[in-house]
Amino acid sequence: MSNYSEMWSSLGLNLEAHDQLLKVLPPTYHDVYLTQPNRPKNMEYFDFVVNEIHGLRIQELQEHKKAGGKVIGAFCVFVPEEIVRAAGGICIGLCSGIDIGTAEAEQVLPRNICPLIKSFMGFKLAKICPYFESCDLVVGETTCDGKKKAFEILNDYVPVHVMETPQMKKGRDRDLWLEEVKDFARLVEETTGNQISAATLARSINEVNGKRRALRRLADLRKCDPAPISGKDSLLIEQIAMYDDVERFTARVNQLCDELEQRVQAGEGVFPAKTPRVIVTGTPMAIPNWKVPHIIETSGAVIVAEELCTGLRYFENEVAEDATGLDNMLENVAARYMGINCAVFTPNPGRLEKLVQLVKEYNAGGVIHCTLSFCDPYAVEANRVEKMLKQEGIPLLKIETGYDQEDAGQLKTRIEAFVEMLK
Repeated sequence: MSNYSEMWSSLGLNLEAHDQLLKVLPPTYHDVYLTQPNRPKNMEYFDFVVNEIHGLRIQELQEHKKAGGKVIGAFCVFVPEEIVRAAGGICIGLCSGIDIGTAEAEQVLPRNICPLIKSFMGFKLAKICPYFESCDLVVGETTCDGKKKAFEILNDYVPVHVMETPQMKKGRDRDLWLEEVKDFARLVEETTGNQISAATLARSINEVNGKRRALRRLADLRKCDPAPISGKDSLLIEQIAMYDDVERFTARVNQLCDELEQRVQAGEGVFPAKTPRVIVTGTPMAIPNWKVPHIIETSGAVIVAEELCTGLRYFENEVAEDATGLDNMLENVAARYMGINCAVFTPNPGRLEKLVQLVKEYNAGGVIHCTLSFCDPYAVEANRVEKMLKQEGIPLLKIETGYDQEDAGQLKTRIEAFVEMLK
């Protein structure tokens, strides 16, 4: 990575703590990603993006801001990126996948709280994340009680807008969500100083749908056996999708898919044919939370799909492009996001049905349900997942973990035993 110290200093980062973070990431990334055999050549771009994760992309954000643009940060796939882009803003996903700033976070949060919540609070309070420091506005949502209350505290340090995510999918819930989307559009207009028009929203819907189509193309290629790309690489791409430039990212994913299609035609894969195939579901896995996928794919299995918000839920549905007026377009945006099968919803049959469908489509032998410690929505819903998969005769392994490496040995033993059973 080039020397960006002056830029980081201008953002007010704690340079000493930030340097410590950057010293940890490269060796971790090398061990998890760069040691994989027979990786697709076009993964080089995504390696470059991670290498420049706090560099070139942050520089692009600063140039955007100097030109009068605004940056809006989000933690969840419920925040409509189309609306931010339609007003000339940039929407970025914020860091929350590593134990960082723990001492600072625990001054304002309970010690026993979801690692993801503690992580994003630690990034901000310890001033380690240049994405956080680049944001003009941060958008939260009510997908869990812990996040909902943590956003109140976060608002003491950065402007936070919270979107009320409905808990059900009845007609009145959809009406509520549409009003939330409209309120968000008005706020984005105020923040950016730009009015959203039917033309700008139509363009941004098309651009973001293009990104979703590229990711879905990648997902479809993973149905092949042998798998043309590892689950770890696919997860990395899905994570990068949340903060990279939309059009550049879309082009690079399609370029990668061109290469993967050639591999499929030649019968080439990154794992031998008939390698046990698993689907991962549960709590989202933000960068650099790669522990469980790495253990799975070094234990004799290949991950063929992620039923996660950092996975299929992020891109599986598109915004309908058939509307002409602005109000109708906003209705289509709201409808698309209500199709996400988050564990916040009760009941949530869509997620259970989707998992069964994925197992059949991807010819998976089993499902691994991974929940972060203290993540109540997914930990409790694991009961419904287990019941449904048992009825369908689909093997399931449930694990609960955090961001530390203390349980890595125990997890590897359990995952190896599960994979052996699938064989």
